[in-house]
Amino acid sequence: MTKLTRLLTAAVATALSAASLAGPELLNVSYDVMRDFYKDLNPAFIKAYKAKTGEDLVIQQSHGGSGKQARAVIDGLEADVITMNMPPDIDALHDKAKLIPESWASRLPNNSLPFTSLQVLIVRKGNPKQIKDWSDLVKPGVQVVMPNPKVTGNGRYSYLAAWGYALRQPGGNEQKARDFVAGLLKNVPVLDSGGRAATTTFMQRQIGDVLLTFENEAEMIAREFGRGQFEVVYPSLSIRAEPPVTVVDKVVDKKGTRKAAEEYLKFLWTTAAQEIAAQNYLRPQDAAIAKKYAAQFPAIKLFTVDEVFGGWRRAQKTHFDDGGSFDQVYTKK
Repeated sequence: MTKLTRLLTAAVATALSAASLAGPELLNVSYDVMRDFYKDLNPAFIKAYKAKTGEDLVIQQSHGGSGKQARAVIDGLEADVITMNMPPDIDALHDKAKLIPESWASRLPNNSLPFTSLQVLIVRKGNPKQIKDWSDLVKPGVQVVMPNPKVTGNGRYSYLAAWGYALRQPGGNEQKARDFVAGLLKNVPVLDSGGRAATTTFMQRQIGDVLLTFENEAEMIAREFGRGQFEVVYPSLSIRAEPPVTVVDKVVDKKGTRKAAEEYLKFLWTTAAQEIAAQNYLRPQDAAIAKKYAAQFPAIKLFTVDEVFGGWRRAQKTHFDDGGSFDQVYTKK
């Protein structure tokens, strides 16, 4: 064997060895306010996966308005996992494309909810409009910034939070809730395409007096723009945000990435991941971690979509499908 042959043989062997350790590449399609959480989580999982399997894993991220993200996957974006902020955007993968089984939520703990959040009110420093609760959002001269409920889970949670608040006031009923939300929407100068876009409108473009968004987005705003630039107002009543996760079965089976994708999502319930979630102001499911971070999560009275609206499928049809309550009250502006 010549020296050149030996060198070529060694190079091929090295390449084959490296290839054998190269792990799969995963695509996580998620909603836009989760960029920072997964930016922190992914390196921790990649390290744990390497230690367990010896494989080098690559995780790519895609972020945007939740509804648009779900439609992109339905239309062919090959997501190995989808991590949304509400069940309907995952249900759609089954209903419209049969990419996942109907029973997807039962495959992981807590109905496939690794953590929760809620809707809060972000106001300017000093709270010049003295906004303290949902009732203040319908007052004349108050501008409200929120994502579009037709295309974003963040917007839908805010819409339903306001509706549920009005419904649960003394003497509240469906008509009063409809009128209340219609009044709120009259104070919305722009409906953004996603939660992060709404944050940009409020913080960078300086439009609006109050931003409606997830509790964890408030922490991301603080990190980006500084903690002295705004205040977080916890309303007297809010809605429990339930962000679910699932593998996309047809994609992982096609790509051969099911093992890594399932490990990735299971990792969300580990102590390490729950700690990262809490550090990103997502309310953890792990009781010990929740207790450790209790001081940063004020106790607040919450209701769920199931309790007030009969579940997400019913809420989606009643409020956000074409011709639903949102179209009815928003087009009357």
